[in-house]
Amino acid sequence: MWGSRVALRRAGGVSGRALLAFVSVGALAGMVLAAGCGGSEREADTVLRHGYVYTVDDRDSVQQAVAVRDGRIVYVGEDEGADRLVGAHTQVIDLGGRMLMPGFVDGHLHALAGGRALLLCNLNYAALTRAQLQAAIQVCLDDSSAKEPDTWLEVVNWVRQATQAIDADPDKATLDALTTSRPVLVRSSDFHTVLTNSRGLALAGVTRDTPDPAGGSFARDAQGNPTGICEDAAGWAVSAVIPPDTDDDRLAQGRAALGAMRLQGVTTFMDAAAGDDQGKTFTVLQQAGELTARSFLAAPIAVEAATASPAQAVADAKALAARYDQGAIAPAPGVSFHHVKIFGDGVVNAPADTGGLLTPYYTNIGTDDAPNWVPGSKLGSVYFAPTVLGPLMTEIAKSGLDPHVHATGERTVRQTLDAIAQARLQVPGTDFRPVIAHNETVAEADYARYQAHGVMASFSFQWAQQAPYSVGETEHHLGPDRFARMEPFGSLRAAGARVGFGSDWPIDPFDELLALKIGVTRSGDPQSPNSFGPDFAGPINGDPALSRADALRAITMNSAWQLRMDQQVGSIEVGKLADLIVLDKNFMQMPLAELARNRVLLTMTGGQVVMAQAPFGTVANRLTTAAAGGRQRLLDLRASTGHAAGPGGPHGDGHRH
Repeated sequence: MWGSRVALRRAGGVSGRALLAFVSVGALAGMVLAAGCGGSEREADTVLRHGYVYTVDDRDSVQQAVAVRDGRIVYVGEDEGADRLVGAHTQVIDLGGRMLMPGFVDGHLHALAGGRALLLCNLNYAALTRAQLQAAIQVCLDDSSAKEPDTWLEVVNWVRQATQAIDADPDKATLDALTTSRPVLVRSSDFHTVLTNSRGLALAGVTRDTPDPAGGSFARDAQGNPTGICEDAAGWAVSAVIPPDTDDDRLAQGRAALGAMRLQGVTTFMDAAAGDDQGKTFTVLQQAGELTARSFLAAPIAVEAATASPAQAVADAKALAARYDQGAIAPAPGVSFHHVKIFGDGVVNAPADTGGLLTPYYTNIGTDDAPNWVPGSKLGSVYFAPTVLGPLMTEIAKSGLDPHVHATGERTVRQTLDAIAQARLQVPGTDFRPVIAHNETVAEADYARYQAHGVMASFSFQWAQQAPYSVGETEHHLGPDRFARMEPFGSLRAAGARVGFGSDWPIDPFDELLALKIGVTRSGDPQSPNSFGPDFAGPINGDPALSRADALRAITMNSAWQLRMDQQVGSIEVGKLADLIVLDKNFMQMPLAELARNRVLLTMTGGQVVMAQAPFGTVANRLTTAAAGGRQRLLDLRASTGHAAGPGGPHGDGHRH
């Protein structure tokens, strides 16, 4: 696609052409005005004019027009100046007053996991009782009866917290009651819990004598028998029994994920738990001209490897990165690999309570009708002991790689900050850019330490809405003080921290504009299918929200800083890559309550339009995937999954609900 520029100009009027750009990216049509003057050595390839150009520069300035040449921005300013760069071969796009801004930089998602989920049995994040869960899974079994008796059924997007809140936690008996002989695996949408039936436990070799793995646990009944609930690494161990995907499977997953990103306006992303599968897949897509977003990958470091030898664990990650990192950034999207992922704890959401806290989770010593919540004895888990995390972080600081740490609990956050501070002392002058992802609970005493130690806080803003996984049981388990400070991105920003954004897709439905709305209001949108309706309206708590400008900076410049791309993308400035999106409505001016009721109309990466919708072009309602054998297949962009790549870890890790 990047081999030649698509010419959309037609003298004397407006040109429109249909777009279908989800397997191979073809020609697009836009609202293109004639260019009446002759050619020039300085003429632009593309001019976008008559817009509200929100630049995200140091002043958050607003301009009218942008000119692009050879994949980079060569002009930002008023229409008149851009018009001087229009030549005989210039594509001129009239924005019609719409908002043009930098492409979204999603600093934490799981691309192959998101694409993979589109092909599986999908519970669609619904709040289900155990009986409803059974009914939904039975439909999938009946629809695939030819796969009896031995093919695994994988089920995704189960909101465990919702089932637990409205009914009770299911167990292997819930699945054993289904009409099937097949092994069944149900993965929670937060990737931290797997539920399997007795056949699945048997195939995985899990019995009452099976020890809990490091970084996970098998739930057990009073007699010590596994119940079928498998937390974190225990779930990965069960998932590892499922036959691995083929290379063709992963290419289909990658294509589907890129199609979803184009629609969301994501022009750069980081896959936050990547290995050879991701490296190979996105390299093949890049070589075929199908990579339409800049791909950054982070290699997970296992607890066992770091415990055995921090230096060797980092060296292994660096060798993996070197196999796929393509070096210098070019206008055409490529593959970059210079991050490591540290999976610091589990989740702070009930009933798992696996995020590491400083003081215990609360427990109910009363009854359901007359509850009495008091501090209990459970502190959650921190998977890397300080004696391991400190030396590991120091080795990362020496390596030239950047750390990305999953931490939901305040104790995990504090120990991560301690390790980063230690690394800066041990490696003077290090320029590494550490990021703590999630930060759901942070002790107030640690707010200022992010800025002091040069740490960015990456948030998934959508978690700051009222939801079955955040209010109710989770609220009670955290206790009133911690819950009042849950999702503290506003407080951290006020304390001077750099705040970034990562959707963590497919942990949640892929909806960047809803996430930004929640970042600004700390409440969902009752009209959005990706929020939770009027029963969960209003702010989650009283912690400060972000300004609109800060929310947009989080998903552009700040996340670009995380990836060392802040000199290349993240703002609309001369010399930067032309990664741009056009919004239907002006995010800076529309009513707060309606911020999520918006859409991306055009996505441009490296000066090439990779997605366009009316009035800039026509997009088919169906995306084509190679997995469909060349047929049209409707893809559910809400889908999610995780699948263990083997004992080393999952395809995607994540967070909560």
